[in-house]
Amino acid sequence: MRLPHLPSFSNQPLIFLTACVAERRPILANDPAVLTLTNIWKRSADMDGWFVGRYVIMPDYVHLFVRSSLEAKPLATWIKTWKSLSARELKTKHNLMPPIWQRDYFDHFVRSAESYSEKWEYVRNNPVRKNLATHPDEWPHQGEIHFLQF
Repeated sequence: MRLPHLPSFSNQPLIFLTACVAERRPILANDPAVLTLTNIWKRSADMDGWFVGRYVIMPDYVHLFVRSSLEAKPLATWIKTWKSLSARELKTKHNLMPPIWQRDYFDHFVRSAESYSEKWEYVRNNPVRKNLATHPDEWPHQGEIHFLQF
C-alpha cells in the first residue's frame, strides 16, 4: 500500500506531545474512545494542517508524534481543537462528565533521528511498564496515521 502524498514540511519540526485526561481518569484505553481520537487525528491533516504519526493511547493520557504543514494552524489552536472535538464526542457517546482533558499539554521538539527512535521505544513500552501488556506489540491502542520520517 502506498502512503498518501504528504506536503513538503520544509524544516517543520517533529514534535512529541503528551496530553492527559482531567483527574487522570482511565477513560481512553477502549475501542470507542480510540476510534474517536484517531478519526479526529486522521481529519486534522486536511482540516488544520497537522499530521499525526505514531501514537500510543493509554487509559489516562496520549502520546503522539506530530508535524505541521507550512499552512497549519498554531500548535496550541490545533490541540485545543482536537481536545474539544473529542471531549464533545466522548461526553455524548460515553456519558462522561466534563472536563475530559487537562488544559495543559507537554510538547517537545524531536532533534534527531536517534532521539525519535529512543522516544518511540520508551512510549511504546508504556503499556508494559504499567502492566497492561507483556510485550509492546500486544497493546492494541497504538498505531501510525501518517509516516513522519525524521
